[in-house]
Amino acid sequence: MKRYLCILLCLLLAACASNPRLQEVRVLADDAPKLAGFNDLSQRFRDTYQREQPYLSAAAAQREEAIDRKRHDAYPDFLDLYSAATTYLRALGALAAGDTFNYGDQVKHMSESIKAWPDTGLTDRHVNAYSSLVRLLLRFATAREQDKAVQAMLREGYEPLQGTLDAMATLVRYFNKNHDNEQRIVLGMLEVEIPYADTPRDRLLAALARSLQQEKLREYRLLGLRHTLAAQNIDALRERHAALYRGLDPQPAAGAASSAPPATPSAFTQGALP
Repeated sequence: MKRYLCILLCLLLAACASNPRLQEVRVLADDAPKLAGFNDLSQRFRDTYQREQPYLSAAAAQREEAIDRKRHDAYPDFLDLYSAATTYLRALGALAAGDTFNYGDQVKHMSESIKAWPDTGLTDRHVNAYSSLVRLLLRFATAREQDKAVQAMLREGYEPLQGTLDAMATLVRYFNKNHDNEQRIVLGMLEVEIPYADTPRDRLLAALARSLQQEKLREYRLLGLRHTLAAQNIDALRERHAALYRGLDPQPAAGAASSAPPATPSAFTQGALP
């Protein structure tokens, strides 16, 4: 009897290992770390005023200081978006692998709700998507039926994850606009002030200023590329998640048929990324 049970267990494990959907879900989950770029750019956005301050006039510094407080207030909500998206993908991957991913404590540390920040493009629609994703994670914390549970999590998590990733893509576009504005402030100030230091008495100061100018040019060029890469990674995850959703088994006849998801818009078709 034990021999037959072992054979049956081996067959079940082999079936799970050969399930293309489960393999594709695990591959998707393995790419969750690519969202880390959003986390880094959120932190850079939060610290904008700290970098800009030496290049601002007194009046401009006063205006920017008020904006700085808003950035710091919004930052925890941006982190919660990132945490919810990555936790969902990791949980989905663990479920597809038949593993136990204990993420209950991680979800408990997330806020159940975040705020809309209209100036950044973060709207109530994104807020609702995030809240739905957190509730879904709490419900699926003990699901262990592998393929059926994976399909249920994909089906119910489609709109919440898509909305959360859309919020992240929207914010990356806003971070990029903020980055462009910072670049204009810093390089503009250097461009105006360097000629005044270009005298024999201030040769060293002028040389140091030109070196700083070149360093800043390189820094902003690389940051522009990081914004582009972060947006591309978010967009790729959205597309692959949507493809998995479209490949789900049909719903039972008694239930409402799941409609095909709308096409996920590219992060580059809606805004300011170069």
